[in-house]
Amino acid sequence: RSLAACEGAVLLVDATQGVEAQTISHLNEALSNNLPIIPVLNKIDLPAADIELSGKEIVELTGCAENDIVLISAKDGTGVDDLIDKIIELFPHPLENENIPLRALIFDSTYDNYRGAIPFVRIFDGSVKKGDLVKFMSTNAVFDVTEVGFFTPKMKETDMLQAGDVGYIVCNIRNIEDIHVGDTLALKAFPVEPLKGYKEVKPMVFSGFYPSNGEDYEKLKDSLGKLKLNDAAFTYIQENSEALGYGFRCGFLGMLHMKIIQERLETEFDLDIIATIPNVVYKYFNVKNEEFLVDNPAKMPDITRNEIVYEPFLMVEIFTPPDYIGPIMQLVLDRRGKQVSVEYITEKRVFLKYEMPMADVIFDFFDKLKTITKGYASMDYQMIDYRQSDLVRLDILVNGDRVDALSSITSREKAFFFGNKLTRKLKEVIHKQQFEIAIQAAIGSKVIAKSVVKAVRKDVLAKCYGGDITRKRKLLEKQKEGKKRMKMLGRVEIPQEAFLAALSIDEQE
Repeated sequence: RSLAACEGAVLLVDATQGVEAQTISHLNEALSNNLPIIPVLNKIDLPAADIELSGKEIVELTGCAENDIVLISAKDGTGVDDLIDKIIELFPHPLENENIPLRALIFDSTYDNYRGAIPFVRIFDGSVKKGDLVKFMSTNAVFDVTEVGFFTPKMKETDMLQAGDVGYIVCNIRNIEDIHVGDTLALKAFPVEPLKGYKEVKPMVFSGFYPSNGEDYEKLKDSLGKLKLNDAAFTYIQENSEALGYGFRCGFLGMLHMKIIQERLETEFDLDIIATIPNVVYKYFNVKNEEFLVDNPAKMPDITRNEIVYEPFLMVEIFTPPDYIGPIMQLVLDRRGKQVSVEYITEKRVFLKYEMPMADVIFDFFDKLKTITKGYASMDYQMIDYRQSDLVRLDILVNGDRVDALSSITSREKAFFFGNKLTRKLKEVIHKQQFEIAIQAAIGSKVIAKSVVKAVRKDVLAKCYGGDITRKRKLLEKQKEGKKRMKMLGRVEIPQEAFLAALSIDEQE
């Protein structure tokens, strides 16, 4: 979104780390926006900086000459003046279109408790000032401008924003649904053609968010709405779980995105939430060849021989020193990956490409990659397509009742392993009751793994000092009957730790 509001981009590379996987994806994004690029090598003051090797990687990546690379140290200011001079020299000045009607692109927004939703804009045409009547093109909402300003980096009020400026506009927008990132802002009196905006980003990872305290449902709803203001890729819809009550099915770009949203809910909005097992979107074709998108495992029908399931695949790109190629290949094979290419950028840098199922990447693949490469590898990925896979829905039954929030979709070959590990984990976190608790993992009606939480037992024989064995048996039988009645009537409370258990299963155990 930021690149669409710029005239140029600085490609910043850490001299101690060299080119990473994200460097390539960011460069490609800038080039797709037709932006001029200035390659910059930072942290040249550090003893660990390898300026020569990192410079070769930048030349190989961008095709620039070696003397085009600006060497800087942001810490001590070395080369920063040269970089600013080069920005002024190479980046074009914004087009001066002040005399035509206003067209402003909303590239971000925030929420202020006193001033409402505040859009951040890049002015492409015309100008806007306090007192103007502006219209949001996608929602047709009209508001009075009460303040305009720019960033220093804090918000600073000014008289007018004009073509080429980047700033903010305060309109006292109370309904957050009236403002969309990527929308065009125009003057009500002068209708214009909307700007191109942004390509709609579809979420790839889904998880259920539920308040630990049911009374916080409305607070969670308001908080999610405020977070969506400046995050176009985040989605949420209301859903109901038998185990957790009312909550929301939330969509994210990936696991990092999900963790950021979860942390912001807890720190900024003081919410205690329960997150269900993350999953990707699957395509399900029934026997009539009708297609359904499934983003919640609990809604996936039982899969038989005549039904087909497709799952999303990713192109995973990894930058690593050559010493770790072997362990990386083994990790990828364990996650159902397929090698596409191996390319040596330099003697000390290898670029690997793999095709992998998204479900096997989103959990802890990046953490494992960092561990086996001692932190030297970097990773990036892009969605390729959907491919047919042998998948099953794995249900967790507690005392015969299915816990929908613990359902998951996994490959058939890994179902037994995953079910066995998950039932063992749940056995550790579910508290003992007065009756025995059976925890089962099942595919359809077939149970593939089971763990049992033993009942808390009172020593009913404590009052027997010797005596006939039949009396002891009678007391034990009476206790057994009582436990049986409790099991029929009792309910098992699933603690919050149980929903985190699936995320802590280690494939190497």
